[in-house]
Amino acid sequence: MKILVLNGPNINMLGIREKDIYGSETFDTLIQMCLECGKKSGVEVECYQSNHEGDLVDKIQEAYGKIDGIVINPGAYTHTSIALLDALKAVSIPAVEVHISKVEEREDFRQISYVRQACFKTISGEGIQGYVNAIHSLKDKLVNNKGD
Repeated sequence: MKILVLNGPNINMLGIREKDIYGSETFDTLIQMCLECGKKSGVEVECYQSNHEGDLVDKIQEAYGKIDGIVINPGAYTHTSIALLDALKAVSIPAVEVHISKVEEREDFRQISYVRQACFKTISGEGIQGYVNAIHSLKDKLVNNKGD
């Protein structure tokens, strides 16, 4: 079983940007946590981050036939990118949307999530621990849906 953890713009700046919102844990800590969760869960985890929308679309398309599940934090593209939604819908890979902060309690423009339409679950406001919970949710869904 293989899960892609996909991060959008500015997620690589964790530990530097707006610590009051995103915490002080670094991007490297996030990646290490995801990889360790995968090892402990018997899941191969691949992590990817880009500040460029097209790169994220390309990575989703490349996942087709190779990846079993996607954890996606599209960053600001959450609220603007129909292209990411269309890519997720095109590949039909089970996906979980993750946000480090509680986007539902932030600015009005952050209330819109295009990618949510292609995800079976959204995890918001759990810090980087939300990624671990997303990996577990994906694994559970993939194991329970095998043979369906």
